[in-house]
Amino acid sequence: MNFPTLPVEAGAPLRAFALRPLVLTCLLALPYAAQAQTAPGATTLSPVVITANPLGSDALATPSTVLQGQDLDLRRGSNLGETLNGLPGVSTTSYGPMVGRPIIRGLDGDRIRLLNNGVGSLDASALSFDHAVPQDPLSTNRVEILRGPAALLYGGNAIGGVVNTLDNRIPTEPIDGIHGDVGGSYGGANNDRNGAVQLEGGDGTFAIHADVFGRKTGTLRIPGYASTAQQRALDGPDADQARDRLPNSDGQASGGALGMSWTGEHGYAGLSYSGYDSNYGSVAEEDVRIKMHQERFGLAGELRDLNGPFTSIKLNFAYTDYQHKEIEDGETGTIFKNRGYEARIEARHADIGPLHGVVGLQLGQTRFSALGDEALVPTTDTDSAALFALEEWTVTDRLTLSAGARMDHTRLNPAGGGNARFDDSTQRTFNAGSFSLGGIYKLDSVWSVAANGAYTERAPTFYELYANGPHAATGQYLVGDQNLGKERAWSGDLSLRYKNDTDKASVGVFYSSFANYLAETNTGRYRNDDGDVVAAGSDGALPEARYQGVSARLYGLEAESVTRVLQRDGHALDLGLSGDYTVSRNRDTGRSLPRIPPLRLRVALDYGYGPYSAGVSVSKAFAQHDHPANDTSTPGYYSLDVSAGYRFKTTGVQWQTYVRGINLTNQDIRYATSVLRDVAPQGGRAVMVGLRGSF
Repeated sequence: MNFPTLPVEAGAPLRAFALRPLVLTCLLALPYAAQAQTAPGATTLSPVVITANPLGSDALATPSTVLQGQDLDLRRGSNLGETLNGLPGVSTTSYGPMVGRPIIRGLDGDRIRLLNNGVGSLDASALSFDHAVPQDPLSTNRVEILRGPAALLYGGNAIGGVVNTLDNRIPTEPIDGIHGDVGGSYGGANNDRNGAVQLEGGDGTFAIHADVFGRKTGTLRIPGYASTAQQRALDGPDADQARDRLPNSDGQASGGALGMSWTGEHGYAGLSYSGYDSNYGSVAEEDVRIKMHQERFGLAGELRDLNGPFTSIKLNFAYTDYQHKEIEDGETGTIFKNRGYEARIEARHADIGPLHGVVGLQLGQTRFSALGDEALVPTTDTDSAALFALEEWTVTDRLTLSAGARMDHTRLNPAGGGNARFDDSTQRTFNAGSFSLGGIYKLDSVWSVAANGAYTERAPTFYELYANGPHAATGQYLVGDQNLGKERAWSGDLSLRYKNDTDKASVGVFYSSFANYLAETNTGRYRNDDGDVVAAGSDGALPEARYQGVSARLYGLEAESVTRVLQRDGHALDLGLSGDYTVSRNRDTGRSLPRIPPLRLRVALDYGYGPYSAGVSVSKAFAQHDHPANDTSTPGYYSLDVSAGYRFKTTGVQWQTYVRGINLTNQDIRYATSVLRDVAPQGGRAVMVGLRGSF
């Protein structure tokens, strides 16, 4: 397996020191580690969604999805959004093969909380659609997705949901011996070549983790023109039109981590370091590339089985140093930096009568800056502090109730730095409160009903308040409003669930009513780089996008089921059905909010016999004609996908090989959730082969 060379730049001695020996260590240790059996002390992750309920209870009123093991292997894409796209209620932004951020129930940006091992992933992905999430699916062992009002633990910016990626870079359970994973795949519409190695070892008390990954992609193959017929007509007959390949869509990413911990019967304590680098093209501009680098230092620990008012205390801390450069025609135009920390303490208290619960404290501090002639936000310090609590009451064997509350304090302090566009930026302070009520009632041994209700407040972000400048990578001029107030929402969902052996199903509805929903909307005006309003089509004209508060509502439904239709002589065949639909309204205009996914349906058959597996699925996304006045419609599409796999064991290594066929009918797929849907479709027909080994 060949891994890309990890880049080393001037000014990055720590990355050069930490990552290159890590690659060498992993590759040298692999032949010896492959001879070891899986350690008896190694444990598999519990099916309980720990992101939703740190109490460890199976009573999860919040709709949730967990991806791990083979299910995750067969979904891994070039970015986090692509990996999760198609799950009930989950779609993705899309800005070329390397960029995609999850969207949940039509909500994106700062309304979706991205976590890595339980604490925030500091980056710039919420600011603009071209900014990638610096987490590669290759380094992820498990993903937990919460849909809906998860505000009881994570605050107002989790109104849409939470995505938590887990990588065990700080081992939490004893490890005895050496074990790990190695894998890679090749193919896809962008000739994705990737590989990863993960090793863990220990003596039952001290544990160490090391991983490394690399990915390189080529130019994306597309089925026909990059631009829609409507866009080509607007461009005029003399404009050059890309066809069969999406220009400037190649990229590469690499990184790794080293972690260690002390583990014992009553807890653990550890630390980790990780690094991430990527370089990819902005498909909106053929001469713009983005070069990204992130370093992250983590600390984590837990004390269990305590006597006194608290029975356990858990700490997570991460310091992140992130930056990316937008390079135009070989010259750096804007440098985005985000440095800061997030710390979170959760303490499970002793039962108070029938109540058992968790209280916690979260602290954070970041400094975000956009430096250069085209800086679109001022340097802004953001300080935050929050208190939260979650309580659970098992009323009867059938009924479990939960309640949560959180109070956030946020202070944003901008500095113009001599840029006249930001001279009038002033400090803002917000106090935001959220609370949630939920419950599960078991109708019988296989049927249950779950309900949630929440009130959520979200403080505006620095870019919603202070943005004022051109953004070359997206081809927009962004304008904020520093007088914006808090976003407020009442939300709820209701679901019916079924589980009987291998058969399971759920169907649910959700509703959110927003006061002062902070939306990025196209105004129909154009500005030049100096901020002057100009005519459309003039030199340097950029469409103006403005953040403004509107009254809005979103509602919809989600459904999924898996039914065993054949079980005979070792043969098993499962039928899977799923679908979701989201409707939104800007009550001020009567039109839809921007970038809302259409009705989506999926039917799948999955077959298994001993070491063999196979699957086929057909997905249908309907046309999206419901959009704001200055947006465009998106046509519907079908997607036919297949997969086949085989498991085998050699010299103590359990191997899984697989092949995937993607969009086999070569459909022109354009996501309604993408700001580039008119100029950048998804990839065409493709085949990907992969191999993964565990030892």
